[in-house]
Amino acid sequence: MSGGSFYINELRTIVDREAARLLGAAPDAVERRPAKGGWSAKEILGHLIDSAAVNHQRFVRAQWQDLVFAAYAQDDWVQAQKYQDAPWIELVALWREYNRHIARVMAAIPLEVRTAPKRIHNLNEIASTPVPAEEPATLDYLMNDYVQHLQHHLKQIDARIAGR
Repeated sequence: MSGGSFYINELRTIVDREAARLLGAAPDAVERRPAKGGWSAKEILGHLIDSAAVNHQRFVRAQWQDLVFAAYAQDDWVQAQKYQDAPWIELVALWREYNRHIARVMAAIPLEVRTAPKRIHNLNEIASTPVPAEEPATLDYLMNDYVQHLQHHLKQIDARIAGR
């Protein structure tokens, strides 16, 4: 989605709707890990908080630099921060407020900055849906990719809560 701000409004809508819904989840459901391994709903939401923190900095910095950013060890971050032991209500509140802030950050960046093509990037390595290294990328793409990534993990949270 290039040139639009649909994803900004989408982020706002998703966060407000999902935060209210997530707060209604049963405590045992948000802590349950799938039989095949993997993160619980608490840990997935923790990962989304980490993603918010990492991408917040990327969105701000991308206004003045190429789209090249360090990756991070997602599993290590989730483990180190003990999201499984954190109160669900606090995780949901932090996730909601951080993403409300990110939507404000996105909206504050001028359209011409968001849509300026940049040849130097590593979105082939860090984006949820990679951009080939030889193709230019935009901050607009990275921000939309963030929202798509968030939606992907919300579906995983739903599956965990439902026992799948």
